Amino acid sequence: MNVNQNNIEELILLCKQKNQKAQCEIYNRYAKAMYNVSHRIVKDSHFAEDVMQESFLKAFTRIHDYKQKVAFGVWLKRIVVNCSIDFYKKNNHFKPEDFDATLYKLEETDIGITENTDFKDLKVKQILDTIALLKYNYRMVLTLFFIEGYDHEEISEILNISYANCRTALSRAKDCLRKKLEEI
Repeated sequence: MNVNQNNIEELILLCKQKNQKAQCEIYNRYAKAMYNVSHRIVKDSHFAEDVMQESFLKAFTRIHDYKQKVAFGVWLKRIVVNCSIDFYKKNNHFKPEDFDATLYKLEETDIGITENTDFKDLKVKQILDTIALLKYNYRMVLTLFFIEGYDHEEISEILNISYANCRTALSRAKDCLRKKLEEI
């Protein structure tokens, strides 16, 4: 049987039967994307690769928990994000109070966009590099919201913060990013 031609549902069934060829095929299909997800969080290529490997191992050992309520890639990405955040917290002396120190005040208006600010000429790399310069909690909420596509509720659950804290952190992170981008 040639697993390269199987669709993802068939591969998942084979993985549940501990078929190593199917696991290898799933790995080959998703590795690059999951590496990129991990790298955006841990900020080191070697550690991102390690975290990605651990995430795949965790996914294959928990493949029976996958109920196909969401796409497999989304399920796998959630594992990678959680493993990456756990790794970052363990290895970078993350202080949970970084988020707790953020006030619970919700920002209802966007502040700081001036009429003559023109971000059209900025390159994606410049924006990503600028995000990388932000403090951890700002960088994390921006990455999860804009790059990974999570909503406020999902981010607050992933980072174990309140919904209001998530909204405030995102609002402040956007404002901080905007100010740094205006300097470019």
